[in-house]
Amino acid sequence: MNQAGLEALLGKVLVVVAHQDDETACAAVLQRAREAKVVFATDGAPDSEYFWGRLGSRQKYASVRRAESLESLAVIRLAEPVFLEYPSRHIPFRDQELYCCLPDALEALENIVHSFKPNALLAPAYEGGHPDHDACSFLVHTVGRRLFIPTWEMPLYYRSSTGDLVYQKFRDSLGSEVMAILTETELRRRGQMLEKYVSQPDASTFVSAPAECYRPQPNYDYSLAPHCGPLNYEVWGWRMTGADLCMAFQSCEGMTRNLTFKNQPIS
Repeated sequence: MNQAGLEALLGKVLVVVAHQDDETACAAVLQRAREAKVVFATDGAPDSEYFWGRLGSRQKYASVRRAESLESLAVIRLAEPVFLEYPSRHIPFRDQELYCCLPDALEALENIVHSFKPNALLAPAYEGGHPDHDACSFLVHTVGRRLFIPTWEMPLYYRSSTGDLVYQKFRDSLGSEVMAILTETELRRRGQMLEKYVSQPDASTFVSAPAECYRPQPNYDYSLAPHCGPLNYEVWGWRMTGADLCMAFQSCEGMTRNLTFKNQPIS
């Protein structure tokens, strides 16, 4: 089992992902860490009927995805995850809309971090694949620096300059990447986790690599798009653009710069 360089993620780690099934992309860390907890930052149910029409309602789809995530994490005997909610209303954030409510999400995540007291935070890379992935990257980056916690990232997917979707590979190498080669047992369990997501039949297309890649989160400038190439959600024709996300990140930074929440190091 290759763990060289992964030590920072194998203690007490808080994994912050956008959607139910994103966590399967870090199955090696979840199975090897001394203590791991998963935070789902959205309810996994977009507003568009395209996603939930066969189930009759967006709420039903969100309920199904939530149940599937519990079954998936049970495969590796992981404690029940946390579903991020508006601090005052106890309503989860909607899929594809996390960038619209960043200050609330930031406060909610800081509360979880203070309660769990992790040694490290892990989030999706800032790569322009999905707006919620990029919002999670921003949230973890912000919380980590406010509370002096090491932050790490993992690649999920992005759109290449030739128009192809690339899965589980960083767009650019920084020299700090660490590979985790999954054992046969870990691969089998990851496959079993993916099988629980019946509502996401293409999940195994996005997560199939025999080795997972991680690295310390770079000091991103979130006023800039993840890269100069096509952003995947723009190619898909979704309503938000990279510029919209960057404006939301800048607005959140401006609104929270002088707020403390519980802004102190985690001991």
